[in-house]
Amino acid sequence: MTTTVATRPAAFGLSPLLIACLAATWLVWGSTYLAIKFALLSFPPFFQMGTRFLAAGALLLAWMRWRGTPMPTGVQWRNALICGTLMLAGGMGGTAVAETSVGSGLVVAFIAVLPLMIALVNLCYGVKPGRLEAAGIAVGLVGVLMLTQGASFQASTHGLIAVAVACVSWSIGSVLSQRSLPLAPGAMGFASEMLCGGLVLMALSAATGETPSWPPEAQAVAAWFFLVVFGSLIAFNAYMVLLARASAGLASSYAFVNPVIAMLLGVAIGGETVTGFEWSAVAVVLAGVVLLVGGRNGK
Repeated sequence: MTTTVATRPAAFGLSPLLIACLAATWLVWGSTYLAIKFALLSFPPFFQMGTRFLAAGALLLAWMRWRGTPMPTGVQWRNALICGTLMLAGGMGGTAVAETSVGSGLVVAFIAVLPLMIALVNLCYGVKPGRLEAAGIAVGLVGVLMLTQGASFQASTHGLIAVAVACVSWSIGSVLSQRSLPLAPGAMGFASEMLCGGLVLMALSAATGETPSWPPEAQAVAAWFFLVVFGSLIAFNAYMVLLARASAGLASSYAFVNPVIAMLLGVAIGGETVTGFEWSAVAVVLAGVVLLVGGRNGK
């Protein structure tokens, strides 16, 4: 491994690129749950996610081809199909299905189990989290559990199953893309994964008989564009960069921050009230994130 002065990590041992990717996954993904809710006003879950990823994948692939990047090989397309099915069809599709009957706060809180799931899957490859990283996962999970105790959650069995499937699918897909099923290099790999995942989602949409409302509501259209540009082109690509260049715990640390962002959005936009206990939970969540960042080299 080589290190130069130009690539010396910044604060917390992180390069500027990784800091930017963390900001995208923490802040943007924290707001996408609200955007998914708005998009569901006119676009059913599989259709919403399928069109979102097809649009983002096509734009990204066209951009990379214009820059002269070669198309993925057959094996890389196969890997993209497997990872896209798990992460996008199972993970994001399941999340959208869950939000049709489960409060977005509960969905975000449930997703906080992702770092633990990813760490467990990584054990199959002999990858163990460092002590600080493991402590960060534990502390962050405790903080999110505190958040769930500070609010009223109403959920259906159908929605809980959907979000559970989403978490398991996303975790397995994340590890496979990092360890066993490499995609095409750089953004071309992300584009192929979004295209493959989008096609599987559209197949699910057709199989379940989904029909979007027409004409769609303005809020739903605006939310859909937000999800394409910020949720897919920016945040999803940032997450894939983190998977490739950072520890699994750090890459999934957004799962601890997103509930905090969701709470703040609820106060600022939804007019919700936050108790002192809930703010204490936020502090515990942030403490877990700090431990994750500090323990990124302890693998």
